[in-house]
Amino acid sequence: MTTPPILRPGRPYPLGATWDGKGTNFALYSENATGIELCLFDEQGVETRVPLREQTAFVWHGYLPGVKPGQRYGYRVHGEYAPERGLRFNPNVVLLDPYAKALDGTEQFDRGVFGYVPGGEDSVMQEEEQRGAPLGIVVDPCFDWGDSQKPDVPFHQSVIYEAHVKGLTMTHPDVPDELRGTYAGIATEPILFYLRELGITSIELMPVHQHVDDPFLLDKGLTNYWGYSTLSFFAPDVRYSAEARKGNPAGAVDEFKQMVKALHASGIEVILDVVYNHTAEGNHMGPTMSFKGIDNPTYYRLVAEDPRFYFDYTGTGNSLNVRHPQTLQLIMDSLRYWVTDMHVDGFRFDLASTLARGLHEVDQLSGFFTIIHQDPIIGQVKLIAEPWDVGEGGYQVGNFPVNWAEWNGIYRDDMRAFWKGDGGLASEIGYRLTGSSDLYQNDGRKPYASINFVTAHDGFTLRDTVTYEQKHNDANQEGGNDGHNHNITWNCGAEGETDDPAINALRRQQQRNFLATLLLGQGTPMLLGGDEIGRTQGGNNNAYCQDNEISWYDWANLDEDLLAFTKKVIGLRKSHPALHRRKFFSGRTIRGEDVRDIVWLRFDGEEMSDEDWNNPQTQSMGIFLDGNGLDDVDERGEPLLDDHLLLLLNASHVDLPFRLPDLAGCQAWDLQLDTTDDHAGGTVKAGEETNLAARSVKLYRCPRK
Repeated sequence: MTTPPILRPGRPYPLGATWDGKGTNFALYSENATGIELCLFDEQGVETRVPLREQTAFVWHGYLPGVKPGQRYGYRVHGEYAPERGLRFNPNVVLLDPYAKALDGTEQFDRGVFGYVPGGEDSVMQEEEQRGAPLGIVVDPCFDWGDSQKPDVPFHQSVIYEAHVKGLTMTHPDVPDELRGTYAGIATEPILFYLRELGITSIELMPVHQHVDDPFLLDKGLTNYWGYSTLSFFAPDVRYSAEARKGNPAGAVDEFKQMVKALHASGIEVILDVVYNHTAEGNHMGPTMSFKGIDNPTYYRLVAEDPRFYFDYTGTGNSLNVRHPQTLQLIMDSLRYWVTDMHVDGFRFDLASTLARGLHEVDQLSGFFTIIHQDPIIGQVKLIAEPWDVGEGGYQVGNFPVNWAEWNGIYRDDMRAFWKGDGGLASEIGYRLTGSSDLYQNDGRKPYASINFVTAHDGFTLRDTVTYEQKHNDANQEGGNDGHNHNITWNCGAEGETDDPAINALRRQQQRNFLATLLLGQGTPMLLGGDEIGRTQGGNNNAYCQDNEISWYDWANLDEDLLAFTKKVIGLRKSHPALHRRKFFSGRTIRGEDVRDIVWLRFDGEEMSDEDWNNPQTQSMGIFLDGNGLDDVDERGEPLLDDHLLLLLNASHVDLPFRLPDLAGCQAWDLQLDTTDDHAGGTVKAGEETNLAARSVKLYRCPRK
């Protein structure tokens, strides 16, 4: 060990490593530690230890002149090793700073990551050096954003596209080889052009926080592809960095910023899928890489009767202790950093019900949501909850606070059941197509609070939803025990791929039905990336560990017709404000007209009755949207108006003669969309019938007079 540099007292805030142009301030929170050593590493890996002697409000801090960006560092934290009391300090383990903005690589299990002796109980403290956790890197926060501006897309006008950094770009023929699978790859013009032409407004990236690849996966030749096993809440994952591949891991920060800048220039927002409910350190037998060795009782929910063990509301071994002010600060600091420094536009919170847990029950007024609501920065970006966890009472769809949108799992299940042909869903489908007012209207939220989706990363792709009824997860090597068993899918007559032309035609039609109802209904649609080109995972409904062709886009075999259809439907949604209302329908009569803002129709052209809504055989409906009934204004304050629209749905297995209505003075209806024919068109007079094919959707337009 070399001679330690002269340490100045420094400041307790901000936490982490902060370079000021002349040196670096280091600050680490630990309430229960008895001593902390800052560990500096040179290019050869030689370690210099600097004891931090200043302590302010449990923050250990010091300032080192001359320490510049690029300096690698970690911590050794001293204290009692007593797992039975929740204490897991071990100075033999070099720990990662929770506030590190960049990491020097990924974890190395062969160099040691355990605070106890593996192979036995966790009561025996590890005496050998453990250097397997990645180190933090001091960064220069400066970046030239130029005239970059956030797109600031209103929620009700948003079309969200869920994608994986690597999966989106890994096989694209026009992305340079060295940029495939990286942030820089997304910033290339071929990807930007594709996203612009598709028409989406916001890309929701699956986790980009640095994560850990679990040993049980590595032993099987697999990895944690999805990344829901966070190690660092501030550092962009080096796995997706072209700069890191070139030996400059700190360059991942600027590379990520450049990606955001490029997406913003294309008018596309960036939403991050974030995992603040647990970390990669697992349960009591898991590794010690950061939080666990810095201050275990502060960062994790421990079982009060036996603090050796962890509460597990996430199914991953631990849950973050959001009841502790310091852990809340960590999360808030991380969120603010990604908004202010990295310029992202919103967050989707994985297993968000875990964050809401106060003592046991889910409580939407818990400290986390109160702080979010009051924060002037985070409270102004898009906030989306995955409103469930694996604990008791964890399914909380419809119960989040007013500023939050939610992944609407009820929408997914109802729509899948409807197009599968299950009966008794008419009233439920009525709610889902109009923004799920039964879930969101009474608590002050708007239709766009409902993030509508049919498919997401967790489950089948859209193509697989109409191709498989059973999961086919053999590649995961878990004996078929992983992944959902209740998928609410229909294979259209054959399990898996087939050469039967009738089955394939029906599958094509069903994919279009799902896309049409998703994109033409109220609420905020979320499209699973690749569904628009017919991406398949071969029936794997839990491809979390498949960093290969199972998960990557197959750009060489994309479905051009399905892509064109998707673009068309997105275009229709964006061009008609009646399809993305800011307000729920009121059912009120429009001034000067004999109709209401929305009218529900039977296939004979008459209004649906209570008997129709309650009839389990009702599998078709028409929805008339009055273009005069938006009850809203545009950006200039002018009344917002639209054409009259008529959406027809038939989920039954028989064709229906649907009589087009004479409403709002409409004497003729122009066909805009038909899921049985990508090129269909024509006009039907009011009072005449159109053939609504079995399992199909049509959209008609009548110009507003």
